Amino acid sequence: MSTVKPFHLPDLGEGLPDAEIVEWHVKIGDVVRLDAPLVSMETAKAVVDVPSPFSGKVLALAGQPGDVILTGAVLVEIELDPSLPQRADAQDTGHHHGAPAAHTAPAATPTAIPEPAAAEADGDAGTVVGAMESSNAVRSEQAIAIGGVKAMPAVRALAKKLKVDLARVRATGADGVITLADVKAAAANPSMQSAIPAAAAPVMASERPATPPPAFMPPPAGDDKDEPIRGVRRNMLRSMSAAHAEVVPTTLMDDADLSAWAAGEDITVRTLRALAVAAKTEPAMNAWLNAKEGTLRRHSAVHIGVAIDSADGLFVASLKHCDSRDGKTLRAELNRLRDGVRNRTLPPEDLSGYTLMFSNFGVFAGKYATPVVVPPCVCIVGAGRLYHAVVPVLGGMETHRMMPISLTFDHRAATGGEAARFLKAMIDDLQRSR
Repeated sequence: MSTVKPFHLPDLGEGLPDAEIVEWHVKIGDVVRLDAPLVSMETAKAVVDVPSPFSGKVLALAGQPGDVILTGAVLVEIELDPSLPQRADAQDTGHHHGAPAAHTAPAATPTAIPEPAAAEADGDAGTVVGAMESSNAVRSEQAIAIGGVKAMPAVRALAKKLKVDLARVRATGADGVITLADVKAAAANPSMQSAIPAAAAPVMASERPATPPPAFMPPPAGDDKDEPIRGVRRNMLRSMSAAHAEVVPTTLMDDADLSAWAAGEDITVRTLRALAVAAKTEPAMNAWLNAKEGTLRRHSAVHIGVAIDSADGLFVASLKHCDSRDGKTLRAELNRLRDGVRNRTLPPEDLSGYTLMFSNFGVFAGKYATPVVVPPCVCIVGAGRLYHAVVPVLGGMETHRMMPISLTFDHRAATGGEAARFLKAMIDDLQRSR
């Protein structure tokens, strides 16, 4: 009697809801040993090698490279080999060939694990995100309308997998909703897909159909095509949407006069030091807000999340203990983080845990900005492009180098006075000669 163990995708240390398959290190039928590399997964911030939690024969894989797997979903099924090393609890759960198992299907020949949206209903329906599939139909409280096409996320996922254009599918669901059956029928018989309707002539209000026309017409077929948002950019989509929905942002702007600096000063390191000084002066800005629980955590240490631009998207690397590092150590650590982002080798702990954020967008362009505060942080500071200004000095005029600074803070967690004191402390430190 053999034991089959499902392995569910664990939280890869970032609290993210999913990860993308980069490369399988095994295939169906292979024998894998405990802790051997199983698959490389790309999270929103890093590529992580996931080791096998069991030893045995691989029976099923959840998908192919490029597929996105939800955290907690089945990633792989392994038939345990009792002659190989196993975890202490490996035999405690799972289903056994030859014995009935509640809520599981009988073992079959090794096949890929079907995605929830595409699996055929067989007795008990399996749940998918936001919907339940039963008898080949999707039932839910609400379908999402995009471009005039109404469909559940599960249906959109299936259409994408089967390469079916939802804009050409005839909807049979209530209120013009496209169902799983509609997508499968269109995939099986392309002739069932309707042509894109021509723009309709204006009609009287009394003649208008109950279902409104599409908000826009798809462009003619050509080289342009929709591509899935993956990895880092998918996380940026989530985090920016959450920030827009949750944060009450307010931005203060001012300039720091850098004329007292000696030649050759490290601008970024000096700015990081000033941030650490300001965080100690006004702890309200070096904090995390938990609006749901109504709590505010003011941090004793200063960990600065440094925004790092890359071809894959925006990374925020955590520069730890900026309040206790000297300039040389800060520069070395910042270089290490930037190299790690470039090579995609940073571990998850280097991409989380920051207590406030910093964006040095001025290295590209722009004086002032309204940087986005990403919860649970309370503030983000942006350094703009340096410029020269004519300033009055002892009855005369001089040209000084200036740094524009933009401070955006969550007004739910901090007052304007606290933000202004933070900004003043930062400017005062920047304007010191050393």
